[in-house]
Amino acid sequence: MELTIGRFCCVLLSLFAGLASGLEITSAGPTSIEKASGQSVKLDCQFNLASVDSGPLDIEWSLIPTDNQKEEKVVILYSGDRSYEDYYIEMKGRVHFNSADPKNGDASINLTGLKSADSGTYQCKVKKAPGIRSRRMLLIVMVKPSKPRCYAEGPTQEGKDIVLRCKSNEGTNPLQYSWDKTSGGKLLPSSAVLDPLGGTVNVRNASAGASGSYRCIASNRVGSEECTLYLNVTPPPNTAGIIAGAIIAVLLFLIIIAIILFCCCRARHRKKYEKEICNEIREDVPPPKSRASTARSFTVGSQRSSLGSMSPSNLHEYALKPQYDKIPSDEYERPPSSVPLPPPTATRMAGPNLSRMGGIPVMIPAQNRDGSIV
Repeated sequence: MELTIGRFCCVLLSLFAGLASGLEITSAGPTSIEKASGQSVKLDCQFNLASVDSGPLDIEWSLIPTDNQKEEKVVILYSGDRSYEDYYIEMKGRVHFNSADPKNGDASINLTGLKSADSGTYQCKVKKAPGIRSRRMLLIVMVKPSKPRCYAEGPTQEGKDIVLRCKSNEGTNPLQYSWDKTSGGKLLPSSAVLDPLGGTVNVRNASAGASGSYRCIASNRVGSEECTLYLNVTPPPNTAGIIAGAIIAVLLFLIIIAIILFCCCRARHRKKYEKEICNEIREDVPPPKSRASTARSFTVGSQRSSLGSMSPSNLHEYALKPQYDKIPSDEYERPPSSVPLPPPTATRMAGPNLSRMGGIPVMIPAQNRDGSIV
């Protein structure tokens, strides 16, 4: 009960001090301001003083957060006939008093280079004992739309549904989108359905008449940007021709592969056949005679010649000559393919016949295969 009475007394004293003082804020401008980012704004706070206001003048601008749990942030301050403009680090160099001497009744401030983070409720508080007055204003820093991107979605063919899209990545909502055609009849196709919030135009059952240049404008309360798009509606493709071309291409590919395989197999077979022919020719050719065989043939031939020229007068000379009856080794035998000559045989002739012919009978020794006398 006592606490309630105390609060009531404090309220009455405040009201009485306000009535007794001549301090008044006279600004009557709008309490809500919308600006685009990068622009400047003036927050108006005009006041009047009376003779009863004899205390020191203090002016304080603060930013009231939207969350009640957070404290107010003092943006700029005037106290003791001095301005403190760099009081708030986030706005250092961007906030100034509108008047060089605020005590003359102008407590307004100017904010430059606005950012989206500058949005909020600002409070101007003027204090000169015994009076205190304040005024609040809502500042909304809006970002104008960035340049949107225009593109077509889906196949741009006759008879198909084509969706034209327009999207801006930056900008304070709400964003509005509008489409118009800048070529031809400059009217959207009759089958087009526009969505101003989504930024789309759905052209149903498109025809060749829908071809042309289109423009999209993205806008909000602080600015606008636009983009253009050229739409070319083409006839549907010849599906049968595409399929036939694909089949022909596959067949040609298979034929080329078959030709390559055939050529490889034929070349391999020809190489194998040539190799077999070479082997057969080498088997039919006899090996060359060695020097030992040639020397032996020469010796045997000489002996035969000597035997053929024997007579009773030179037979004893032949008997006195050394005989070379050494038989060659088996490695010098003639190859099986050569046919040996038949050994010479002594021709028998009757004695009377030989005498009639005037011949002398002589005994000729026989020779074996190697040409040795037996």
